[in-house]
Parts: sequence; structure tokens; C-alpha cells
Amino acid sequence: MLKRLLIIDRGGKMIRNLMINFLKTASKVKEQEVKAVIFSFLFVVVLMSAYYILRPVRDAMASDWTDAEVSWLWTLNFFISTAIVALYGVMISKFRFRLLVPTMYGIFAISFIIFYALGSVFEDRTLIDKSFYVWVSVFSLFHISVFWTFMSELFSKEQSGRLFGIIAVGASVGGLIGPSITAFFSVSLGADNLMLIASMMLLIPIPIIFYLQSLKSKELNNEVLDIPDSNQSIGGNPLAGFKMFFSNPYLLSIGLFIFLYTGISSFVYFELKNLLSDFSRSERSVIWAQMDLAVNILAISTGLFATGRIVTKFGMPATIAMVPIMICIGLLVLAISPLLGVVMVLQIIRRAGNYAVTRPAREMLFTLVNQETRFKAKPVIDIVAYRGGDMLTAWLFTGLTQGLGLGLAAVAAVGAGIASLWALVGIYLGKWFDRYES
Repeated sequence: MLKRLLIIDRGGKMIRNLMINFLKTASKVKEQEVKAVIFSFLFVVVLMSAYYILRPVRDAMASDWTDAEVSWLWTLNFFISTAIVALYGVMISKFRFRLLVPTMYGIFAISFIIFYALGSVFEDRTLIDKSFYVWVSVFSLFHISVFWTFMSELFSKEQSGRLFGIIAVGASVGGLIGPSITAFFSVSLGADNLMLIASMMLLIPIPIIFYLQSLKSKELNNEVLDIPDSNQSIGGNPLAGFKMFFSNPYLLSIGLFIFLYTGISSFVYFELKNLLSDFSRSERSVIWAQMDLAVNILAISTGLFATGRIVTKFGMPATIAMVPIMICIGLLVLAISPLLGVVMVLQIIRRAGNYAVTRPAREMLFTLVNQETRFKAKPVIDIVAYRGGDMLTAWLFTGLTQGLGLGLAAVAAVGAGIASLWALVGIYLGKWFDRYES
């Protein structure tokens, strides 16, 4: 028996050493950072898995509604998101810091449990389903914005450059696990039970958050960062996030960067949607699935082995502008050769590049601002600016195609202009980041 225990102990130590060596090789993780990186990774894996369980449930509902109904739901989503961000500002001002982030995930978990309960009570579920559709859309941005805010609190500027890339890989891993659960169990369990499973999963990060908070001072040595007493609230004006955003050039630039990203996302998405219109629904499903697979494989490999090295070697201006420049070149190619294959490659590069490079680099920008700004202004940027960009750029695309009658090549040329501006804003933000001395 003792011999078996010794073998198990040795095996555990061997696995731990292999993991440490792998992390050091992949992203220059220091030994005292290993625990924080692993648990941060697990944190975002669980979050994104839960979201990707809920998203197919949401999207399946939309097939029962007209385009006009869905458009109105997206408009409603913008206003509700704005209201939720304002309410979040109130919570930030009143709640104890130590409890703020776990409380947010607890609220979302409880809300989806309520939707599950209501769905089993009411026969006519139209209103409930539409409310669920909007709420998942709010959750889709809010949960990841709060996560990266917490990461900016946990790690220093120097650590973020080395570690955010590998942590971001967890989002792609969750993007593989969540849809797999839905694909394998949706028929046997049903959509409502999947909703309940996702709700339970959202409770898992809560103890992880408390553990990471303890690691901040014990192993990461970041107790000198802008942190109040954990038993104190952040305080201040609950609506200060909106004022900070509109009065701070640095935050406005980040908001513009995200706005331009949503513009490119809309352009590529609508162009791909239009080019796929001649295919059957099953053929389109296969094409989208193949792109999702390529995106996640590329994002995981890039995040593990390249992102940290790119930031360290080339600096933030080149890192944050890398994907916009690639998209700009791709759109110019599309303007010359408006082919489906070109748009598919653009979609893969855009999504994988965002997950593995652009999003981690963008989140590093928030390590330069104080705590109140991170918690109050960041959701305004991540959610309100993002959803506002979704609405405006979707209408812009519609105006170019249906209003002016522009074809794919001309629209791609307009998109290339937007991408070039996106890259310039990224270079500006990157230079600002590199000039900052911690």
C-alpha cells in the first residue's frame, strides 16, 4: 500500500514538473506564477464552456422568429446592456471589493436557473424565450469583460505581456468543450437541462476567484498594485464609468479600437453570409463548423507559443496592429478577387487573431489605469461601445449594399479603409502603452 502511495506521489510530482516546464517553454511563465496561470486558465475555460453551452440554445430560438423580430431584440440588447453597465457601476460603488466579482457570476448563475424554472411553468414561452435570448447576449460580453478586469487586477503590466496570451487560450478551449457538450447531449438531455448545467458551471469560478485573490500577494507579489482593503468597496460615483470614458483620451481610443473591430467583424460576417446564400443549410453548417475548428486550433497554438513572444520581441504597437493590418491586406485582396475562399480565410484570421493576439493585447492596455477605472469604465467600453458598434456598422453595411447597391468588391474596399484606421488606432494605443513607466 505504502509503495503504491509513493508511486502515485512520484507520478504527481512528475506531472507537475512537466506542466511547469511546458508553461515555462510555451510562455515564459515563472515558477511562482504557475498556480495563478493554471487557475486563471481553468477560470476562463469554465466561463466560456458555460457560454458556449448557452449560445446554441439561444441561437436555436432565433429560427422561430422573423428578421425584424431579431433586429428589434438586438436593438433592445443595446439599451439593456447600457442599463446593466450603469447598475454594475452602482454595485462597484457599494459592494466590498473581495465579493464584487464572485457576486456577478453568482447573479448570472441564479438568473439562468430562474429562466429554467419559468420555462417549465409557462406553456406559452415566447416572451420567456425572447427575454432569454437578450439576456444571453448581455452575458456574452459582460462575463468575459469582468474576467479580464479581474485579470488586470491580478497581474502586473510586465506579467500581463507574458501571461495573457496563454490564459486567453482557455477561452478557445472552452469554445471547444461547450459546443461538444451541446452537440452530444442536447437530444438526450434537452435544451432546458443544458441551461441548468451551464448555470451550475457558472458557480465553479467563485472559489477559484477567492483562491486567485490569495495568490496575488502570497506568490505573485502584486500587493503593491492599486488595491483597496478587500473588505472595502471601491466607492465613488456609480455612473463615473461613463464620465471617465468620454473625458479620457486613452479610454476613448480603446473604445474607438473596439468600435472599428466590430465594424470589420460585421463587414466580414455579412460578406460571408451573402456568399453562402447559394448553399443549402446543411452545407452552410459544415462550412461554419470547419471554420470554427480552424479558428480554435489556430488560436490555441498561437496563444500557447507565440503571443507572449510577439509582445516581448516586437512591443505593443506591432502586436495590437498585427491583425488589423492582416485584415486590411486580406480585404484588398478580396476587392480584387471576391471569392468565397478569401472571405473564409479572412474570417478565420479575424477570429483566431482576436482570441490569441488582439484580445490579450487589448486587455493589457487596462493594466495602465487605476482600479476604479478598470471596474467602472471598462464595462462601458467592452459592452456599450461594442453593442453600439454592432448596431451602427450593421446599418452601414446594409446602406452600402441595399441602399447604394455596392457589390462585394466595393464593400471590401470600404472595409479595407476601416481596417487601416483600426490599425492606426492600435499603433497609437501600443505606443502609449510602451511609453508608460510602471
